[in-house]
Amino acid sequence: MTVRRDLAAHRRAAIAGLGLTEMGKVYGRTARHFAADAVRRAVADAGLDLADIDGLLVSAGVTNGVNLGLQVDLGLRNLRMLTQLQAFGSTAGAMVQYAALAVESGMASAVACVFADAPLRQGRATGAAYDRRPRASRGWTGLLGASGLAGPNTFYALAARRHMKAYGTTSEQFGALAVAQRAWAVMNPLAQLREPIGISDHQSSRYIAEPFRLLDCCLVSNGGVAVIVTTGDRAAALAQPPVSILGWGQAHPGTSGRRDEDFGLVSGAARSGPAALAMAGVTLGDIDVLELYDCYTFTALLTLEDYGFCQKGEGGDFVATPGVLGPRGSLPLNTGGGQLSSYYMWGMTPLSEAVIQARGQAGDRQVKRHEVVLVSGNGGILDHHSTLVLAAA
Repeated sequence: MTVRRDLAAHRRAAIAGLGLTEMGKVYGRTARHFAADAVRRAVADAGLDLADIDGLLVSAGVTNGVNLGLQVDLGLRNLRMLTQLQAFGSTAGAMVQYAALAVESGMASAVACVFADAPLRQGRATGAAYDRRPRASRGWTGLLGASGLAGPNTFYALAARRHMKAYGTTSEQFGALAVAQRAWAVMNPLAQLREPIGISDHQSSRYIAEPFRLLDCCLVSNGGVAVIVTTGDRAAALAQPPVSILGWGQAHPGTSGRRDEDFGLVSGAARSGPAALAMAGVTLGDIDVLELYDCYTFTALLTLEDYGFCQKGEGGDFVATPGVLGPRGSLPLNTGGGQLSSYYMWGMTPLSEAVIQARGQAGDRQVKRHEVVLVSGNGGILDHHSTLVLAAA
């Protein structure tokens, strides 16, 4: 398969550097500390100096601990591009898109994109990090809180239940996806959870928000991830194998909080996926590795349907079919363990693993065919979506 490269190679944007901090239950550091560390690591990974960076895009998680002040923390001077982005879990993909546009147009020559968060506190329950129960709220927000709909767990559970009712999707099928991703995490030294699990482990794990059990839900992590985006010709001369950015797309349905017949049945992936593939000049059959946003097992299952890897409503049967997902499967999915088993850095989790796989640097979990990698990001309650198509140069 020959990937289309109709944009001159020297202008095609590429990811040249990747920086990952320590992940998980890492205490005593703020999100801003993690962000600065991640950028420095990404710059060093690319073989650049901080002075070479003339663009900076920042994103923060629930603590909102990273802002434009990161420029001062890093000692960056005379930036040509600086902004803070927020589209929740779809932000990482969007940042790479904007960085690619910047370097391809000449607006900037090397852009650092960084996400960091530090919601975990020592001695405090992990679940408290994302506790968003409304307090003394009026109107619609108060009504939702009084009904028990508070925070992403319950809203995503409602979406998953809709899918189950419409198509017969089962908890055991969600579990099959969790089991497959854990099998990948076993081979990932960066993963927080590396003990193998089976369907029985999934089914015996406690409920978080029915139908979601503990093993249906993503981790909570402290840490930071950054990537450096530059032009293809410059990336080719740097320290790491460049990862070309062939295509991208975004979708923001705008149906949040409204009556919507597609809630839980269709996400923005149905629009952003085809747009990214068309821009890259590839088809689903050309995809070697798939790195999907998996805040819940259901989210990844729905995205598989919306991208077209299986028919709508057949996602449950698809992920539960032996020999499809997991190591040695026909469709390598979330090869680092994803957010369910590896680490939770919003959209930077699938993006970082995509870069590692495209470079051929994944060690024991390296996929043999890794020329084209599809990456998704999901934000809000299925409110925002970003898609990237990356390629080994």
